[in-house]
Amino acid sequence: MDGIGVVTVGGRHEEAPARPTGGVPGNRWDLLDGVVPDPLPTVSVVVAHYRQQAELDRTLAALARQDHPAELLEVVVVDDGSPEPPTVPDGVRLVVQADEGFRLSAARNLGVRSSTGDVVCFLDADTAPEPGWVSAMTRLPALASEAVVVGTRRHADFTGVAHDAPVEHEGPRHELPSPGWLDDAYRASRDLLDADDRSYRHLIGAVVACSRSLLEAVGGFDEGFTTYGGEDWEWAWRAWRGGALLAHEPRAVAWHDGPDWAGRDPEDRQRQKNDETVALSRLVPVAGSRPRGLIGGAPDTVVRLAAADSAGAAWLCVDTVLAALPASVVVVPDEHLALFATDARVVAASDPAASVAAGRARVAVDLPSPVRVRDAAPLVEAVASVGVGVLGTVEVTDEAGARAIVRVRSSRAEARAARHGTEDLFETRRGPAAWCEPVLGEPSLAAYLGGWG
Repeated sequence: MDGIGVVTVGGRHEEAPARPTGGVPGNRWDLLDGVVPDPLPTVSVVVAHYRQQAELDRTLAALARQDHPAELLEVVVVDDGSPEPPTVPDGVRLVVQADEGFRLSAARNLGVRSSTGDVVCFLDADTAPEPGWVSAMTRLPALASEAVVVGTRRHADFTGVAHDAPVEHEGPRHELPSPGWLDDAYRASRDLLDADDRSYRHLIGAVVACSRSLLEAVGGFDEGFTTYGGEDWEWAWRAWRGGALLAHEPRAVAWHDGPDWAGRDPEDRQRQKNDETVALSRLVPVAGSRPRGLIGGAPDTVVRLAAADSAGAAWLCVDTVLAALPASVVVVPDEHLALFATDARVVAASDPAASVAAGRARVAVDLPSPVRVRDAAPLVEAVASVGVGVLGTVEVTDEAGARAIVRVRSSRAEARAARHGTEDLFETRRGPAAWCEPVLGEPSLAAYLGGWG
C-alpha cells in the first residue's frame, strides 16, 4: 500500500499454514483440504418446484441414492403454486405456497423455515445430483460455518431417459454444452479460493449449500426478486459482505435437464438480463456492478466523521473524502449537517439512515477527527483491497504512530471477528502515510478551492 507501513496485526498467509482450529482466515478454505466432519452434519435439501413433475421425479430419485447417511438427510420440496401440487414419495416433505407469480426466493425461504438440518442445500426441481453431491457440498459448511459452497451444474437432455436411471451415467451420455465463462471463472480463481468482491457472480442458486447459522446471520433470499434470475447473486453478495468464504466444489455434480439459459430461445433473453442487471446495480455497490454515473441504492462505503472542532474543518474533510469516494455515504456530527444540505450523500449521526448505511456498506472508513485527503489513489486502493484475500483493515496513523487518523475496515472482517470472537482471521496494516493529514486549526477554504493552499 503506497505510503502505508506494513506492520501486520493478526492474520497469516504462509505457504503451508497450520490448519485452523476455529475460523478460517480470509478465504483460505484450502486449509481444510482432506478434513472430514466428525460427526457428519444433519442436512436439509430444499428443492424448489413449479410444474415439473417429471424433472422432480428424477431429482428425488437421485437424492434417494445419496451416500450421505439417510438418517442425517431430509428433503423438503417447496411448490411455488403449481395448478396441481406435485406428488412426492414417502419421507419427502412437501410444502406449498400460493400462486402469486414467480416467487423462487420466497419458496427457498419457506423451505429453510420448514427444514431442520444444520447445513442447507438448495436444488431446483430440474437439477438431479450425482450420489456424492450432498457429501461434497456439505463438508466445508460443516467444518467452517461461514462457508458457502457452489457445486458443478452440468446440462443434459434427458428426453426418453427413465427418471430413476443413474444420472452419473446418463448425464455424460446425453450431455449438452455448459457455460464456458463459468468454467473459466472457476479455473482462473482456483475454484474460488482467490474470490473477490465480484465473485458472487459465480454462485448458482440451483446448486448452493451453506450452514443454517450463516443463513440466520445474513438473512434469506430477497423476496423482491419476482422474475427469473438475480436472487442468488444478491444473496451471495450479501453473504460475502457478511463474512462468508466462497468455494466451488467440482466433485459435487448435478445435472440440469435442458440447456443452459444462454442456449435457450434468445427472444426477450437480453431484456430479461438487462432487468436483472439493473436490479442488481441498485443492491450490489461494487465497481463492475454499480452504475457508472447514477447513484445506486446501496452505498459501497460508509465514512464516519466522529467529531470536528470547526465547520470549516468538517467541510474540507468531507469534500476531499467524497472527491475520492463519490459512491460513499458520509456520516457527520449532527451540529455540522446544515453545511451539507445540498448533498444527499451526507447524513447526520443521529439519522437512522446512518445505521442503515453502516449495515449495508462493504467498507467503513472511520475518522476520529477531520483529515484532508491530498491523494485519492491510496484511499481508493485501501477501500478496494480490504476484505479481499486476508487483508481486513488498513489504519493510517499520525507521523509518530501514536494514534489512528483513518481506519478502513471491511464488513467481512468485522462479521468474521464477531462470529468467532477473534481479530486474527484478517490482517491489519498500520502505519503513517503521506496521502492524508490531520486538519489542524481553522483551514482556509478559499485557498483550498482556489488551489493556492
